[in-house]
Amino acid sequence: MEKTTVRRIKKAVVNGNLPAIFKGKDVNHALNINWGGNFLAKHRVGNPGGETEHFIQVSRGQYRLN
Repeated sequence: MEKTTVRRIKKAVVNGNLPAIFKGKDVNHALNINWGGNFLAKHRVGNPGGETEHFIQVSRGQYRLN
């Protein structure tokens, strides 16, 4: 699921359905999911769980692709 979600986010950014800097609610809307904010935080650079780092946290609640 992780790889699919990341691919969908990248595609949404490229297609203009997500801005370059996005929030969890933006991802939820673009991908029709309800857990975007948790996913972004879990996979941000420097996450405490050692998960794959797909996103850079720009500011609180805002991310961009890594």
